[in-house]
Amino acid sequence: MDWLELAKDALPVLIKGTGLTLFFAVISMVLGLALGFVVALLRVARVPLLSQLVAFYVSAMRGTPLLVQIFVIYYGLPSVGIEFEPVTAGVLALTLNVAAYLSESLRGAIAGVDRGQWDAALSLGLSWWQGMRYVVAPQALRLAVPSLANSLISLIKDTSLVSVITVSELMMSTKDLIAQTFQPLPLYLMAAAIYWVLSAVFEQVQRRVEIKLQRAYQR
Repeated sequence: MDWLELAKDALPVLIKGTGLTLFFAVISMVLGLALGFVVALLRVARVPLLSQLVAFYVSAMRGTPLLVQIFVIYYGLPSVGIEFEPVTAGVLALTLNVAAYLSESLRGAIAGVDRGQWDAALSLGLSWWQGMRYVVAPQALRLAVPSLANSLISLIKDTSLVSVITVSELMMSTKDLIAQTFQPLPLYLMAAAIYWVLSAVFEQVQRRVEIKLQRAYQR
């Protein structure tokens, strides 16, 4: 089969799979960022018991493969009466995994804010939480942008792992096409090219956000 003809026939299927890949990446990133911020705050604030629990969670998520986490959630939990649909299980696994990494990025960014900012907030009569919300967190977010963007780009590639639980994202769609056409090389190359394009687009978005935040900070 001619590669151009193959690409013409395969592209609609791959684009559909790409849409699901983006869905997984974006929704998991948004949820992971929210969870990661809470985890980072609990660790920075050193809340008794909770800080130890979230530290264990971060260690477990970062210390085990994402593929194993997906298997545990989708295939393991039903044995104890907890069952998820493939899409839900995929989003949950990706969210829990990326949140652990994002929490460390945010914690490092918070630590990177000058101690004088904390002192200034306290001198204005702000509580610890108010100082974090209005003074420290906005500055920490600016510092964390490169790391957060890198996590999103990695997450886009990690979505390929949810194909093991029969979710028809980009990689699963590619495998289905290969099973029909017996043309693995061109189809895998097309999938790789799509992942590359997605990563490049988000890299450009990252640079623009960094420039915009830097200009705002310098005013």
